[in-house]
Amino acid sequence: MDTPLAAPATAPSGRPLDSFDLPEAVRVGIRAAGFTHCTPIQEQVLPLALAGRDVAGQAQTGTGKTAAFLITIFTRLLASERTGQPGAPRALVIAPTRELAVQIASDAVVLGQGTSFTIQAVYGGIDYRKQRAALAAGVDLLIGTPGRLIDYLKQRVYSVASLEHLVIDEADRMFDMGFIRDLRWLLRRLPPYDRRQSMLFSATLGYDVMELAYGFMNDAVRLSASPQQVTADNIEHLVYHVGKHEKVPLLLGVLRREASARVLVFVNMRRSAEHVVRHLQANGYRAAALTGDVDQRRRLELLAQFKDGRLPVVVATDVASRGLHIEGVTHVINYDLPFDAEDYVHRIGRTARAGASGKAVSLACEDYVDGLEAIENYIGFKLPHEIPDETLLVRPLPPSRREMNGTGGPDARRRRRGRRPRGFAVR
Repeated sequence: MDTPLAAPATAPSGRPLDSFDLPEAVRVGIRAAGFTHCTPIQEQVLPLALAGRDVAGQAQTGTGKTAAFLITIFTRLLASERTGQPGAPRALVIAPTRELAVQIASDAVVLGQGTSFTIQAVYGGIDYRKQRAALAAGVDLLIGTPGRLIDYLKQRVYSVASLEHLVIDEADRMFDMGFIRDLRWLLRRLPPYDRRQSMLFSATLGYDVMELAYGFMNDAVRLSASPQQVTADNIEHLVYHVGKHEKVPLLLGVLRREASARVLVFVNMRRSAEHVVRHLQANGYRAAALTGDVDQRRRLELLAQFKDGRLPVVVATDVASRGLHIEGVTHVINYDLPFDAEDYVHRIGRTARAGASGKAVSLACEDYVDGLEAIENYIGFKLPHEIPDETLLVRPLPPSRREMNGTGGPDARRRRRGRRPRGFAVR
């Protein structure tokens, strides 16, 4: 199993984790993850959460918040016996995306390996009956997206009556994705806030998010890890000002210069992702598109290939800009500058994780350059920019007409015969 939890690449400077009064079963998982010292958000959250306080934490992805709430949950579950309904979840983590739910479950397996707790993730698009059966068999820690959690709850596959701990992760994303009504529906069916511990985490703690905290949490302590710092220090930013016709040559030039990179390329629209992937494949790169219309099995397959290095380039729309926790992403390339300034932060947060360094390269063409000022205002500093040198522009080999129409090549022939393609193209 992939274990994305990793020790920071930089020298530890926070409070030592072994200074907390943690059970040995939890320490086993912490050692397995390679953690020794707290990140800033962990140093703020753990003393309060381990003491039973509710917390509302502001933290970007990649700051260690997942470990903070998992360490708290496992420690507090070990400190008390199950008293409620046998097999009912004692802890619930609600996540906005399937990818985030999968990643939290993966992290929980690592950090909880010294315990006997049952961990189950439920989310849409895959394994409906398998997930249902596993949930009905009993679970200690349940992780899921709102839709699938509501579906199984309405069917009475599980009960929330015995819930002791609640985590709402990436709460601001719940609003962005239109899940807030589902989230409120779930929260109203949980035990009262004074009979459970609740933790909420969000990249921003605006009015809507804090209203949620005030309504469904027990006098939550508001915490913030470097709230004025929107992006990580260890990301190197660069904007290239280019014409639309130069974007593919420049992308190829950047990839050629960074030959061993693991790259996420972001575009604004699905058809742009298909366009970029076809050009990359025509020029010898193994690349795939990750967009909203890719089915869940294929999504998980692509992410597994990307994580283990078999697929060095993924071209994604903003469906992938949050909830993806992949160690080793060296470069994020904004082939299109995002429409929303906040999406710039979410995109580049896929690199420079766990103390590593990363690069964020943006191509500002005439279609999207107007959004650059809003991005700089949001992140609080001017992005360095250049006009690309001619030597960086690679003359591309064009895809064949059949490839551009999605009708040619062995993968298309396999699709017409009903066979799964062996390559990496997603059309």
